[in-house]
Amino acid sequence: MRRCARRARPRSSFLLPSPPCCLACRCVLGAAPAAMLLPCVRSGAARRLARDLPRACSRSAQGPSLRGYSRDTAGKGLVLGVYSSEKGDGAAQFTSAGDAFDRLVSGKLRALLSLCGPPLKKGKTHIFHGLHQDFPSVVVVGLGKKNAGINEQENWNEGKENIRTAVAVGCRQIQDLEIPCVEVDPCGDAQAAAEGAVLGLHEYNELKQKKKPVVTPQLHGSAESQAWQKGVTYAEGQNLARYLMEAPANYITPIRFAEHIEQKLRTFSNVKVHIRPESWITTQEMGAFLSVAKGSAELPIFLEIHYLGSANKDDSPLVFVGKGVTFDSGGISLKPSSGMDAMRADMGGAATVCSAIVTAAALNLPLNIIGLAPLCENMPSGKANKPGDVVRAKNGKTIQVDNTDAEGRLLLADALCYAHNFNARAIVNAATLTGAMDVALGSAATGVFTNSSWLWTHLYEASILTGDRVWRMPLFEHYTKQVTDCPLADVSNIGKYSRAGGACTAAAFLKEFVTASHWAHLDIAGVMSNKDEVPYLRKGMAGRPTRTLVEFAARLSQDTHSAK
Repeated sequence: MRRCARRARPRSSFLLPSPPCCLACRCVLGAAPAAMLLPCVRSGAARRLARDLPRACSRSAQGPSLRGYSRDTAGKGLVLGVYSSEKGDGAAQFTSAGDAFDRLVSGKLRALLSLCGPPLKKGKTHIFHGLHQDFPSVVVVGLGKKNAGINEQENWNEGKENIRTAVAVGCRQIQDLEIPCVEVDPCGDAQAAAEGAVLGLHEYNELKQKKKPVVTPQLHGSAESQAWQKGVTYAEGQNLARYLMEAPANYITPIRFAEHIEQKLRTFSNVKVHIRPESWITTQEMGAFLSVAKGSAELPIFLEIHYLGSANKDDSPLVFVGKGVTFDSGGISLKPSSGMDAMRADMGGAATVCSAIVTAAALNLPLNIIGLAPLCENMPSGKANKPGDVVRAKNGKTIQVDNTDAEGRLLLADALCYAHNFNARAIVNAATLTGAMDVALGSAATGVFTNSSWLWTHLYEASILTGDRVWRMPLFEHYTKQVTDCPLADVSNIGKYSRAGGACTAAAFLKEFVTASHWAHLDIAGVMSNKDEVPYLRKGMAGRPTRTLVEFAARLSQDTHSAK
């Protein structure tokens, strides 16, 4: 019988993916002693372990629960980290929290892990049940190497990324068990752990009748509570951007987008929000922006946010500009129908910069920030732009619209001109601007085009910490010539060689509306959505690179040196 059981069971068969019993076993048939449930060890060792471990819970009259513990009596879940063995002997290397919990349960956690075969690989888990009355389910997750730090080849802090991934996986398993609260091991970096938990549990299900159970992550222990709360704030900022990008276009229209951000900022006394109507846009002579908006029945909005975090309210602000096309059909240059629904997220630039300002306000960052978001739809109609039309931007330059699906740069042209009114310390715009950026970098990194090495250094170093990477792209005169060699106007909205270097010619177009010495354009088209590339984000709109923008602003607030 033992031989049959040994052949039939997988290596970790005594680990529960769901908790019908209190032992670290898959005992769905009722109570059974651990000696019968650990076929991988000698019978004597199993009997000794059975004597020390809690007994399996007996079945109720209705049989064992297949969905986990009752939410009324579930207690809390617990996620603990374990490092890869450096000695190669397979011995578990717990974090400080893991060691403390193992002592609390008299070494039973370490004993069980030793029976599970090879050490846990990075991001992989084992689940144990019934080890402690306060934590009916404990998820142990692999963190990879203990001393992992900055990986220069990958351009990120590998240790932080490992923690985010591990914690997200562990918290999702607790959510699958329908346990309403989970305590999370800080794993040596409470901010990264909090980010992994909050990002990993987020899912847009506002419009579904059947929703996943809500799970509240909490810090296990209190030693790093400040860092934990900072991570929660960073992650909630990115989740706000994910929410806005994921929501259907008939729910997040230009005015509803603006009102949602205004509501998020209402409690901050040092923030002013201006929702500018079409009449104001007209008085500002933003002809390029209006030419896109006129094709839709939805009225355009220009959202302007002023966050005054600096002790000196007259300090030059950081200005964020975000493209806010709440739905992009392509206009008369209509997109293919396949995948067009994803164009509800074409306001990702506006979503990320506005969410970054909400986060900066929550963190009380000591600098002034202005956020600008031109919001409209790009739709085909009798009033819409036609290929070959010429429109005039706020700075007086004329633009030949050779492709109405290259509309985002028209909005940004006017918004960038307006941004120069504020004596900005730096201007950073973000936009899901070109499919060419997705072709160039995929979802690995945001493409950055900048005229300032000082600005690039801050963005790059911020991205290493957040794991939401950036990569510098060229702003050569080579590309400028391709948009200024235009038969009917000062510039064309596409390069004369069409698809060649499309992300670069788009950036060169924007450069024609910038005179500031510190400007960066972030093309976030490639990082707009997530399939499975970022393991601590579920499938859907990614809200990237919100945390990098927040970290960049935080670094800028601490930079006492003048930009050169």
